[in-house]
Amino acid sequence: MSRLAFAAATLLSLAFVLAIIAPKVELSAQDAIVPFEYELIPEPNPYQPPWPAGFRTAWSWGQLPNGRNWGSTSAVHVDIDGKSMWAFERCGSDHGNCLGGLNLDPMVKFDPDGKPLVWFGAGMFINPHGVHVDREGNIWATDTGGPNERSIQEYPASKNLGHRVVKFSPTGEVLLVIGTGGVAGAPPNRLTTPTGAVTAPNGDIFITEGHSGNTARVSKFAPDGKFIKSWGNFGSDPGEFNVPHDIAMDSQGRVFVADRLNYRIQIFDQEGNFIDSWKQFGQPSGIYISPDDVLYVTDSHSWGDEPRTDRLPYRKGVRIGSARTGEVRYYLPDTEVMTKANSGGEGIGADYAGNVYVAVVRRLGVEKHPAPPELRFEH
Repeated sequence: MSRLAFAAATLLSLAFVLAIIAPKVELSAQDAIVPFEYELIPEPNPYQPPWPAGFRTAWSWGQLPNGRNWGSTSAVHVDIDGKSMWAFERCGSDHGNCLGGLNLDPMVKFDPDGKPLVWFGAGMFINPHGVHVDREGNIWATDTGGPNERSIQEYPASKNLGHRVVKFSPTGEVLLVIGTGGVAGAPPNRLTTPTGAVTAPNGDIFITEGHSGNTARVSKFAPDGKFIKSWGNFGSDPGEFNVPHDIAMDSQGRVFVADRLNYRIQIFDQEGNFIDSWKQFGQPSGIYISPDDVLYVTDSHSWGDEPRTDRLPYRKGVRIGSARTGEVRYYLPDTEVMTKANSGGEGIGADYAGNVYVAVVRRLGVEKHPAPPELRFEH
């Protein structure tokens, strides 16, 4: 090894040690949104402090009804009771859709011990994707799937499925459907691969659209499903998106969008006016914001130590911080942090005790990360 290479390696090792022992850095809102330079930055570092010691992860948390096996799972959300969790699972399939299990219920509510309480939704979804529980306890489910000639031939019922957002009562009664089943398009009557949904305190509904292709927007609807407006299109400028993969709202009513392939979270007011862009939470697939504005973000796509010019040098995992300031407080690495495949969690939620739940597509199911005391919040 040359002297120059040896010196570089020594400095890199020293930086890594200092990052581990350094105290938590308090960042201003302005400092927090400054992106990294395009260079290798070892994690943990002041922007990704390590998860507190002593936590135990429950891989494969939760038992599905009738003892059936988990399939790919992309969404979880806490119930209004603050302790039960909802999961949206792909009917036992490990290849991404419910077509081979249309008789199975993909929406399941679990008690704190992971036992199933309520389940429903059989025969209604092709590709379960996003879940949101509103302030009245109703469940909003998004379906990014859509039928094609082959699926219709093999599963005729799929002809009228996909490209929809369905509102359920807590017991599974269908209360509202937005979008036209089986047909992609634009509002007011159609949606294209809706990825996530969130509701405002007044009941307005915000839906992210565009899991693939050139559709990339947020659409806003009144509580009765009447279309109000859309904003955004495909691109990388402020207010543009490249796979808006999830959506959440903070206590101020600001709309947070996981702009996954642009490696950022974008923040808007409820009229679609751009407020800010944050890159310090990695490449976001899922977002959850607690009642007191703890921001949970999961990155399922970053990988490795290789310096890159098309993305920030993050590793996949969960980052927890503040929706008010943008500070990242904790980093919980994924178990396959160096795997190039989409191996990390895509959906994320937390109960009112601060326990973190991650929905995993590739590893199948839900993984629970019990919270240390400092992550628990009041409600």
